[in-house]
Formats: sequence, structure tokens, C-alpha cells
Amino acid sequence: MRADNSRHLIAAAERRSQRTRERALAALRRMDATGQPVSFDSLSRKARVSRSWLYAQPDLRAEITRLRERSQPRPRAPLAPDRQRASTASLLRRLEAAAARIRQLEDDNRQLRQALAEALGTRRATRILVPIPDHDTPGKHHGETHPAAPKHIHDWAPQQQRPQHIRAGQHRDQLDG
Repeated sequence: MRADNSRHLIAAAERRSQRTRERALAALRRMDATGQPVSFDSLSRKARVSRSWLYAQPDLRAEITRLRERSQPRPRAPLAPDRQRASTASLLRRLEAAAARIRQLEDDNRQLRQALAEALGTRRATRILVPIPDHDTPGKHHGETHPAAPKHIHDWAPQQQRPQHIRAGQHRDQLDG
């Protein structure tokens, strides 16, 4: 019967693995110290180890990734030429103009909401006070309002309640801008 030599084989494999690890670490330190770009490919050639072995070592893999990212310059957004860049004063004027426009639109929106609420209230009141019977009048369809009821929201609203850019009788598709 042969003697069990497996412990010698295991010890030899561990020593070989340790030497490989030491070679990889030494090569990694040299590359970092000399400012050489670090990658899995370049380190595997310098340390004479396989790339797959480097990928299989979590601590070495993390260090290679960290050094690789540190050495790569961050991509910067291309800058416009000086003559095309807006000055700070110009940007502030544009911001002020946009803020003024927003305030005007908010005011118009508030006025239009109020006008709509009043129009819907008037419409409801007209339907309650002046109902049209849907079965007594020939040719009339269910749900019609009285002929005296306003047809458009702007027909009933007093001039001072409308936003200034909306004139009497003007419909949405006729508005400027």
C-alpha cells in the first residue's frame, strides 16, 4: 500500500498560491507607485498570473478596480466657447423674466378659475330657475338649456373679471400666443 502524500501536495499548492498572491500584490504596488495604469490585463502580464485568477480574488479585484477608477480622468462636459456662454448678469435677467412670467400666468390662472367657478354656478342656477321641459316642446332634446342662458363663459362675465388678454366674445382658439 502506498503512503498518503496528499498533505505534501496540499502544502505545495498552498505555497504556490501564496507566491502567486505575493507576486500579484508586489506588481500591483509597483504599478501604483510608478503611476502606471492599472488594469486586470496589465497586472496579469506583470505578475505572470491569469486574469481569471485575479477576478477570482475579491480583495485584489476590489483594489484593481479602485486604482483603475482613480487613475482614469473623470469625463467633463464639453464647455461652450467663451463668446457663447451667458454671463451671470444675463442669466439673472433671464431668471427674473421667467419668474415674472410665472407670476403673470399664476394670476391669469387664478382669474380664469374664478371665472369658471362663477360660470358653472350661473349655468347651474339658470338650469334650476329656468328649466326646459324635455317632453313638452317638439324638436327639443333632453338636457338643453333655456334660450336666454349664456352660450359661452365670456358672455356673462363682467369685463373687469376677465384676464386682460381675454376680450369679450373671444374664444380659446382665438387667443394670442
